[in-house]
Amino acid sequence: MNALIANALKHRMLMVGLFVLVIIGGLIAFRQLNIEAYPDPTPPMVTIITQSQGLSAEEIERYITIPIEKQVAGIKYLRNIRTISLYGLSNVNLQFTFDYTYDEALQQVLNRLGAMPPLLNNAQPQISPTSPIGEIYRYKLAGPPNYSVLDLKTLQEWVLERRFRMVPGVIDVVGWGGKIKTFELEVDINKLLAFGMTLPQLLQTLNNSNINVGGNTVNIGPQAAVVRGVGLIRSIEDLNNTMLTQSGGNPVLVRDVATAKVGHQPRLGIAGKDDEDDIVQGIVLMRRGEQSMPTIVRVQEEVERINDSGILPPGVRIERIYDRKDLIDITTRTVLHNMLFGIALIVLLQWVFLGNLRSAVIVGATIPFALLFAVGILVLRGESANLLSVGAIDFGLIVDSTVIMVEAIFRGLGQPFERRRSTPLDKHGVGLTGKLLEIYHSASSVGRSIFFSAGIIIAAFIPLFTLRGVEGYIFGPMAKTYAYALAGGLIATFTVTPALSAYLLPDKVTETETRIVRSLTAIYIPVLRFGLANRMVVLGVVTGLLLLVMYAGQMLGLEFLPKLEEGNLWIRATLPSTISLDEGNSYVNRMRALIGSFPEVETVVSQHGRPDDGTDPAGFFNAEFFAPLKPANRWPKGIDKSELTEQILKRLTEEFPGVAFNFSQYLQDNVAEAVSGVKGENSIKLFGDDLGTLTNTANAIRGQLEKVPGVADLAVFISLGQPTIQIDVDRARAARYGLTPGDINATIRAAIGGEAAGNLYEPGGDRFFPIIVRLAPQYRQSPEAIQNLRIGVQGPSGGMTQIPLSDVATVQLVSGAAYIYRENQQRYLPIKFSVRDRDLGSAIAEAQERVAGGVRLPPGSRLDWVGEFGNLRDAIARLQIVVPISLAMIALLLFLNFGSGVDTLLAMSVIPMAVIGGVFALVLTGTPFSVSAAIGFVALFGISVMNGILLLSQYNRLIEAGFERWAALVRTGERQMRPVLMTCIIAGVGLLPAALSTGIGSQVQKPLAVVVVGGMALAPIVILITLPVLISIFSRHGRMAVRREHVREPAK
Repeated sequence: MNALIANALKHRMLMVGLFVLVIIGGLIAFRQLNIEAYPDPTPPMVTIITQSQGLSAEEIERYITIPIEKQVAGIKYLRNIRTISLYGLSNVNLQFTFDYTYDEALQQVLNRLGAMPPLLNNAQPQISPTSPIGEIYRYKLAGPPNYSVLDLKTLQEWVLERRFRMVPGVIDVVGWGGKIKTFELEVDINKLLAFGMTLPQLLQTLNNSNINVGGNTVNIGPQAAVVRGVGLIRSIEDLNNTMLTQSGGNPVLVRDVATAKVGHQPRLGIAGKDDEDDIVQGIVLMRRGEQSMPTIVRVQEEVERINDSGILPPGVRIERIYDRKDLIDITTRTVLHNMLFGIALIVLLQWVFLGNLRSAVIVGATIPFALLFAVGILVLRGESANLLSVGAIDFGLIVDSTVIMVEAIFRGLGQPFERRRSTPLDKHGVGLTGKLLEIYHSASSVGRSIFFSAGIIIAAFIPLFTLRGVEGYIFGPMAKTYAYALAGGLIATFTVTPALSAYLLPDKVTETETRIVRSLTAIYIPVLRFGLANRMVVLGVVTGLLLLVMYAGQMLGLEFLPKLEEGNLWIRATLPSTISLDEGNSYVNRMRALIGSFPEVETVVSQHGRPDDGTDPAGFFNAEFFAPLKPANRWPKGIDKSELTEQILKRLTEEFPGVAFNFSQYLQDNVAEAVSGVKGENSIKLFGDDLGTLTNTANAIRGQLEKVPGVADLAVFISLGQPTIQIDVDRARAARYGLTPGDINATIRAAIGGEAAGNLYEPGGDRFFPIIVRLAPQYRQSPEAIQNLRIGVQGPSGGMTQIPLSDVATVQLVSGAAYIYRENQQRYLPIKFSVRDRDLGSAIAEAQERVAGGVRLPPGSRLDWVGEFGNLRDAIARLQIVVPISLAMIALLLFLNFGSGVDTLLAMSVIPMAVIGGVFALVLTGTPFSVSAAIGFVALFGISVMNGILLLSQYNRLIEAGFERWAALVRTGERQMRPVLMTCIIAGVGLLPAALSTGIGSQVQKPLAVVVVGGMALAPIVILITLPVLISIFSRHGRMAVRREHVREPAK
């Protein structure tokens, strides 16, 4: 270190040039830095979607879900298989460990699916494009009054989705709402049978009448002409004129037995916005691993190109609803405001303690150097920053090394010229004279302590590097950014700081102590003398404080992470399980209007049911509302988000009794669902085989949870209760008519659900739409109509006989399974809940106690508590292993520095003293203990030990210089009070704005900041008194020293 300091002083201009170069390069890099609002904390997950219209939940489970489960089981690093089976849809979610990247996991899944036998009805599994934080842009497609949602949906599918998929970084677009265009044939079964045809025969004839064929080539002179037989149906007129059969020598056309019209597929979901009850909405999804800001910018540019060009018909435009850039911009402003305010406070305090603006500027120069150095490394490594990785950096901690260096230089230059050394202490200082030599001596005297202090701080942050799972991906970027910034600060301390000191500080500093420092010294020294004279009293007080902290620690609540304020509400309504889409949508429209009536709400978008691509496995009972909120300064006075939530919930429950509501935020909801597999922040998974037994037990568990204060949004997920018209074929009666169950079911499927008979290609383009054949509505809209459904049977004489379905089958209305949840190939039923106005840890503890005492599980059943609580449990378990290892590494570094086990323990004794203030700060602010708070305590370890090194090193130097033990302790206190106060207070003040901030984006780092500010507020008081007392009792240095009252103090 001495050689580095000497070279920095000898090449001062080069060091200043390095400083300027880093600043300019960092600013350029900052413009290229990708900033995320929130890191993706979810492990690699691959979701397989398989749609098969007409199959019930149990049939989906038996014929699609379970075969896929078996096929993918055993993939390397596969941790969980979670599935949902519901009407017409199978959703298989494969969660891997972090040993695989998403692309590696995806390839393994594709390999297994490629080797899987065909599924029932040739259902095709597809990979879902969605990811927990994949949504980056949400829009509405608006058109003139003459444009229907069917027309807009057609443009969405055939124009916009293709355009957006071509944007780099975009993987897909999920469409919500609208109607998917089809061409429908509504068949009059009586007319069809009268002409001697059945529905299966009609389908076969249409398929044969809607094809093109190739006839190779024919030579025409020297040219070869391609032969094509064109027989495609190109319009409704072509469809109406298609011949089906002949009757009495006359052709029977489609128009004779059916009505052809433009229709739409059965709707699975409806979207609405504000006062519009039916809109076409698009959600642009970012590819996993891509950077948000560049992708958002490219999407915005594509939207402008589409709107400004002639791609869309006149009057049709894309209207933005939301994009991630809103949240990123707001959180970035919050973090930058807190950071700049903290930097200003650091410089101000440096000025207050040293009384010299130039020294404050030197310390302040380290902050942009360290920050922009870290930014440059991030950009060079292709890494992203986020509000936590940048906002939680304590620049007071980063500049502590510089503070110690500048304070030592400042004190050295304050000595009279006659007391300064005129010759170098070592070979590195050769060639330096006057002020430069004094700066070298002063900087070298603390160089070793600074270097080991930086190493100790890095060792203290080892737990951040070793975190895994959700918390690892959240705090991992912060750990890297801290490491880069600490490295930048350390480089600046040993290079830029000496060079700037040589340029900015005068040869002789006339005032080395300000009035504030003198006042503090006048108070501190008598207290220190009293403490050294009454050591048992001091130890008793400290012991009492530690016992009080242990008691206060038991009062702290527990939570995994504070909720990041996103500036929106995500409200989920669970309607009665048997409700239809049309009936449910009338309630959804009223709910949307009610939510939008609150003045704090900017806009409201509703999603009822599920999207047509099956990416969200929800039923008609599920409605979700996305409500971006206005900025808080535009809210009525006295209202915060918690109060707003309570008001909205109260209004909704009063107007819609029996409907369960859940409040969350958009990203928070997606991440929670991805981690636990359940739509809810926390849930209990009740495993078992019989759905009826599971439902009864789950309701009993719900009854116990209702008694727990703080538990909200409580609901048992629906499993049973799906109304089903069940048609049981009587094989004996069917055989009398020469019919097999397959013949009857084929007719039922086509008659009621509809069957595709090829596609209709629009002339002059690549758009095509399915031709759907099914009976006219009057033949299929009620159980009675289905019972009377006519089935054609070929008679002995060749004629067609009509028999009702009731002659060969029993038609009855029964209740079946609506949803079937499985995890690792076992059924379960979720009970979801949230915790509000209470910490998570105590609420879960009480809930577990009540469930264990009040619910008896059926044989073969078990419970699993998942969600935020599971994440908290895993994080605490890892910290319990890693933190002791970190402390052991700190102890090793201290031993290498001091060469004494006693001094090592004395330096580490300051850790519990720093923890005292952090715990009290959490208790006084009502902040629960979380992973974020734990990281704050880790930071306290490093800062407090650094101060212990300062005191012990100074004491040992004085003893070696011949001071008596008592005099050395008092002089150590005199000389180290200012640097200890400066490092502690500056470290705390650097995060003070973050501790006090309430803006969007401040929540996650706030517990960390509260711990550091509280710890640093109390730590110097305890350390400056207690550590000298402990040194006087346990240190082996100076025990046999002769009392010397007038020994000259060595240079610091």
